Amino acid sequence: MFSRGRFKAVVVILVVIAGIWVLTRAVTSDGEGEASTPSPPPAAPRYGQAELQRDLDAVRDAGAVGVIAQVNGSQRLRGTSGVSDVEADTPLDVDGYFRMGSNTKPFVAIVVLQLVEEGALTLDDTVERWLPGVVTGNGNDGASITVRQLLQHTSGLHDYTDDLLARVDSMEAYRELLATTFTPRELVTLALQSPPDFSPGQGWDYSNTGYALIGMIIEEVAGRSWDTEVARRVLEPLGMAHTSEPGTATVLPDPHPKGYEVLDGTTVEHPEQNMTWAGAGGSLVTTVDDLSRFWRAVGSGELVTPELAEQMRRTVPTTGDDQPAGGTYGLGLAWRPLSCGGGAWTHNGDVPGFHTVSAVSEDGATTAVVSLNVNAEGPVRQAAWDLIDHAVCQGA
Repeated sequence: MFSRGRFKAVVVILVVIAGIWVLTRAVTSDGEGEASTPSPPPAAPRYGQAELQRDLDAVRDAGAVGVIAQVNGSQRLRGTSGVSDVEADTPLDVDGYFRMGSNTKPFVAIVVLQLVEEGALTLDDTVERWLPGVVTGNGNDGASITVRQLLQHTSGLHDYTDDLLARVDSMEAYRELLATTFTPRELVTLALQSPPDFSPGQGWDYSNTGYALIGMIIEEVAGRSWDTEVARRVLEPLGMAHTSEPGTATVLPDPHPKGYEVLDGTTVEHPEQNMTWAGAGGSLVTTVDDLSRFWRAVGSGELVTPELAEQMRRTVPTTGDDQPAGGTYGLGLAWRPLSCGGGAWTHNGDVPGFHTVSAVSEDGATTAVVSLNVNAEGPVRQAAWDLIDHAVCQGA
């Protein structure tokens, strides 16, 4: 009599023998048979509306007041979560306007690269070449700083934003700051009261001062303001009718959500603001559909020549506690690793009341834009990036 263990062993042997016999028959019958090919594993599900809503709700649950997103691939996905107005508990409008913040920088970089293509300037021109006598004093020297370094945040110039924030010692001072009209020259002069953070080309540090200077250089080269050139060279060709530079206007077009800030752990409504403090570094207003059009154009390379697109994507490592691990930065364009391998071309945008992050896959096939009506740190930002990561990795 067989024991239970020996019975199992015999059954296994018989099954193996039977399998070999079947395989042999498949190979030899009629002299023409071939071994069957295993079926490929089922394709991973693509990113769809349900996944987008899941990720939008995750951003809300992480602490966002409200969030709008659009993902474009083989299909267009759009959605919202949270509210536009905390007190009124009103929903967000997916077509609402918001402040894109430093997503403005890639637009400005595109203008510079088009001017390079036209032979109007070069990336290795110095600041002194176009703005003589503007960058000087306290160890700052425009003759040793190039246009490329301004675009790439490798100029070493102190960021004037730190000086503006140093003025804020009360809510009254904060409101006064956001109501003030600044010229680019005033902002640069403020930054030059400090010595450079490092010698040009010898480090990396995010500096809005560089983009204030880029805006001034565009005006010198083109004879028109930086925002006029952005409208003429980018917005109009791409049909971005809902993107604009607000000038001194403090109120967003309708519809728009209220903006919020998290101060000492408390979410408070943010006052409207005069965006001249940001200028060429971050003042543009847009919608998710318009901003998606721009990032699709970045991914397809239709705005600049392949040679200049390569220059734009030639990156250096970023540094700082607020920078993602493994991130790099090119000419107005950041690269960030994805959880599935590879990375995406991206840019964050932060202004009081709003946080926006946009990205396009390296092959240009998928874009994602996420905008929050709260400028918050930590888990909220990570949840917003997780949405981007999931959308780009899975493809829409």
